[in-house]
Amino acid sequence: MARIAGVDLPANKRIEIGLTYIHGIGRPLASTILKATGVDPGKKVQQLNEHEVNALRKEIEGKYVVEGDLRRKVRGDIDRLKAIKAYRGVRHTTGLPVRGQKTRSNARTWKGPRPAKAGKRK
Repeated sequence: MARIAGVDLPANKRIEIGLTYIHGIGRPLASTILKATGVDPGKKVQQLNEHEVNALRKEIEGKYVVEGDLRRKVRGDIDRLKAIKAYRGVRHTTGLPVRGQKTRSNARTWKGPRPAKAGKRK
């Protein structure tokens, strides 16, 4: 089992898919990383040798912000928006959609379940 950036990659998946288990790496970035390191994207994670795992680890940890560092960066960006009272920060604080979506009929994920109405129960 390969361990990269603090994440155990699933042994029975192709390495191209296995890399996406790391927070901050999607399919396009996984393909880019595999091209840069010269690892075959069709190989399973369990078939990788130690040299290939080290090459992937070096590439990812050297060039990309992933996992805990990425989570901290995003959290810091949101906290900064809240601190300067930017519009997006206020929307984060109040628990409403941040990117301009309408809230009259949608946004149930952000707003939570609808409040109960009197006399609605049958």
